[in-house]
Amino acid sequence: MSTDSNVNSLYRDPENGVLPKVDFSLDLTRAALVVIDPQVDFLSEKGVTWSLVGNSVTENGVVGHLEQLFAASKQAGIAVVISPHYYYPCDHTWEHGGPLEKMMHDVGMFDRTSPLDLTGFDGSGADFMPQYKPYILDGKTIICSPHKIYGPQTNDLTLQLRKQGVSQVILAGMAANLCVESHLRDLVEQGFEVVVVRDATAAPQVPEGDGYQAALINYRFIAHGLWTTAQVLEQLQSR
Repeated sequence: MSTDSNVNSLYRDPENGVLPKVDFSLDLTRAALVVIDPQVDFLSEKGVTWSLVGNSVTENGVVGHLEQLFAASKQAGIAVVISPHYYYPCDHTWEHGGPLEKMMHDVGMFDRTSPLDLTGFDGSGADFMPQYKPYILDGKTIICSPHKIYGPQTNDLTLQLRKQGVSQVILAGMAANLCVESHLRDLVEQGFEVVVVRDATAAPQVPEGDGYQAALINYRFIAHGLWTTAQVLEQLQSR
């Protein structure tokens, strides 16, 4: 539970919550850090969604917190797994999609020329944030095939985690009410214990609603833990 008095009052945990506490303890022998969409289009002022997510990313300190999680996870020797999001030309021929899918396609979010061609990829919106590349491209991090809408049902995340003997997931990345929540729901259904890092994620804040607030509400109902980056680092560095 967050006790930070500086947290926006909209996002503080309730003082008199009725849901029972879950006895969750991190076991580094079977844990992994899973980071969703640590990409330019979500996390950089140069990204195509910055006008939607920028305030939330900045308020939560997401960019810096993700780097801390990468560094501490590498130091602790746990698996680090990326679930990225890419769109190829064939994906733009889909016959239907929801409002956000339409927006992502319209603005060219996460666009790549093809699955096998990296022309124009370096530094593009689909690329990883530059400060994360030393961790992601170290030859040890698992980079999954791309998820296509929100959840991991269309990529190999679950397979990769099972093959590594992972049953606990530290979940972070973008966006809180969309891909992160969808990954959370699927991983829980698949039998994983999942702790979400509340200040290493953010969400769109638009007239339709505050996606970050919506996500926190559901995290409290679903996740085995809702921790801050500092709490995760304490667990990683004390074992």
